[in-house]
Amino acid sequence: MANVRNLKKDINYVLGDIIEAVYVWEFANTDKDTKGSEAIIDEAITTFDELIVKVNAKNENPKAHFKAINSELETKGRALIEKINNLG
Repeated sequence: MANVRNLKKDINYVLGDIIEAVYVWEFANTDKDTKGSEAIIDEAITTFDELIVKVNAKNENPKAHFKAINSELETKGRALIEKINNLG
């Protein structure tokens, strides 16, 4: 089941990079309020937890199941990146 392992790694890397980008933004903008950036971090952690639960769930058609999770990761990842870009 290399797919499961790779999907978990992808989830970890994508959301970890998003959290790291928020920390970089906070470091570069020390004079700005961090409530919005903290909310993005919380949302990324929640998304991570939700996706890992979905990966570990048993399904009749694993290929379609993992493809849907990968698609959801991409969608939610892009939304979080957009929120980081709008922190300005």
